[in-house]
Amino acid sequence: MTTAFDPIDLSGVSLANRIALAPMTRSRAGEGGVPTDLVVEYYAQRASAGLVITEGVQPSPVGQGYPDTPGLHSAEQIAGWRRVTDAVHANGGRIYAQIMHVGRIGHPSLLPEGLVNVGPSPIAAEGQVYTHEGPKDFITPRELTGDEVRATIGEFAAAARNAIDAGFDGVELHGANGYLIHQFLAPGSNQRDDEWGGSALKRIRFAVEVARAVVTEIGADRTGIRLSPGNPFNGIHEPDPDEAYLALVKELNVLGLAYVHVMEVGEIRELTQALRKEFRGTFILNPATEGPTGHDDLALVEDGTTDLVSFGALFLANPDLPARLKTRGPYNTPDQSTFYGGDAKGYTDYPELQSA
Repeated sequence: MTTAFDPIDLSGVSLANRIALAPMTRSRAGEGGVPTDLVVEYYAQRASAGLVITEGVQPSPVGQGYPDTPGLHSAEQIAGWRRVTDAVHANGGRIYAQIMHVGRIGHPSLLPEGLVNVGPSPIAAEGQVYTHEGPKDFITPRELTGDEVRATIGEFAAAARNAIDAGFDGVELHGANGYLIHQFLAPGSNQRDDEWGGSALKRIRFAVEVARAVVTEIGADRTGIRLSPGNPFNGIHEPDPDEAYLALVKELNVLGLAYVHVMEVGEIRELTQALRKEFRGTFILNPATEGPTGHDDLALVEDGTTDLVSFGALFLANPDLPARLKTRGPYNTPDQSTFYGGDAKGYTDYPELQSA
């Protein structure tokens, strides 16, 4: 029987186990979106994951949605990430960069002067975002023109090339949680009547073309994507996601992506299983659970529901999580007050098992 502690081949790269570090925004990048010494330490501590997936990394200045998040669009950022990937590799790990363009999520005060948030349609998300000046309402984004849509696709591809230059083993496209790719997928945020919106087949086009451009740039074996069908986070309205996501996965099969990473929200296991059956590559699941994903969820590997399980909050608080899962704990408790921003507290100071 296959277990979560067995190795797995990910498009020619051997992973030590089937436990992944899920991407989590931590808002601790330095000036100019450059990873700091603390960021290097944070990821190096978690290199025992079969696969480390970074926090969302913006592919361009307008793609930033939160304070102090890192980028992959400048020479300084590439050099900063090289220090991270070198540290993870030195500890025996494999690491993918998650490329995240936030689209309409964010606020102009977080962007360089003159830039405003963009989206597939001029429809604001309900809610607020935290800025250095305090919480601010989401604005109505400026609708991307057809030429700007294609330019944005190019930004994803350029960021993917920068990721490889920075030493990453691959990239994960963030198509979940209400950010730009998800905004194109969802009918509530995409009300275009051109080739980028309307029917399910047109709404998936942006995701497919982003994936195609990245595959052309760095290869399918280095490209994954994260999806969260029906997830209402960040004002997404997606009442009947099955048609679009099954069509999307069929297109991703043609491209030969390394993996699909599904984040379950709500009772969508039937769709998860259909996507798992449809997709020909490696399948990663962040399962819907009442509390943090835990030891019992490793059974999803054993019963074939997924190839890898990704862990968020539990991995945040337990840098040596695979070892703790083997012994069924004990586990450090995540401190939610330190999730976003700050210093080493709640970031790199969680003790490992032997020193706890």
